[in-house]
Amino acid sequence: MKGIRHMLWIVGLLTVFLVIPCFAFTDIPALAVNRLSGNVDGISSSSIVLDAPSGHYVVLINTDRHTDKETLDLWLDFFAGKEIPIIFEDISCVVAQQDAPGMEMAIACQSRLPENQMTIRQEDGLMMVSKAEEGGFDILILSEEIADVYSVSTLYEKENVKVVTI
Repeated sequence: MKGIRHMLWIVGLLTVFLVIPCFAFTDIPALAVNRLSGNVDGISSSSIVLDAPSGHYVVLINTDRHTDKETLDLWLDFFAGKEIPIIFEDISCVVAQQDAPGMEMAIACQSRLPENQMTIRQEDGLMMVSKAEEGGFDILILSEEIADVYSVSTLYEKENVKVVTI
């Protein structure tokens, strides 16, 4: 008898300390209702589109890695901020380590794509530009200030580089 009373006492305490406080939050019941009804909202959505940060940015796209003209045009429109249909191609974006605004822009762009379609990698600025001169990049996103510091404008004339300014 003592064992049953002890178990009921423990279950009662766990209910008071764990279950009842959960229902005090508005998100938890809303999440449960949306899960049961099949609706999706901001709580259970896999990604939320972030607003692009203010400022001026330069996006460089390597055309050697994007040989299909239609897909390349879609990527150009995407980075220009236009609405596009789903693109069935993964991309890898490189941002300079010293470029916090560029990283914010890359994250904002990533949030507009399906999950895991765009990977973001940070590299040292000089190493990144050196690789870019040899065509060793897919997408570069830089703030205008960092692009000026690393003289990225020398890449604009290359045949395999498309430039989008935001």
